[in-house]
Amino acid sequence: MSATPGERRIHLGLAIALLICVPLFVVELSRALGGNTLSWAYVFEWPLLAVYAVYMWRQLLRQERGDDHRTKKNESAGDADAMAALNDYYEQIHRPPPDEAERS
Repeated sequence: MSATPGERRIHLGLAIALLICVPLFVVELSRALGGNTLSWAYVFEWPLLAVYAVYMWRQLLRQERGDDHRTKKNESAGDADAMAALNDYYEQIHRPPPDEAERS
């Protein structure tokens, strides 16, 4: 199965994120082991950012492929009627008053 251009961009984004996080983790780990106590915070930060990048990669791929299970799962006919009524209400309140429409 060939990847779509959108999927390729998502894969590229993950690759860039990991190419940033992994080397910076190694740098900060060596600095922390060398005595820089502030670097210990970064030793834990960079792997967390990498895990978040993988999580977002997975979510974006699901969305790109249409596998997102959260979309419109619980929507019913009553929801559609309520949305139509709300849209009608918004249309009414955003119409110009009749006297302004006649002057234009």
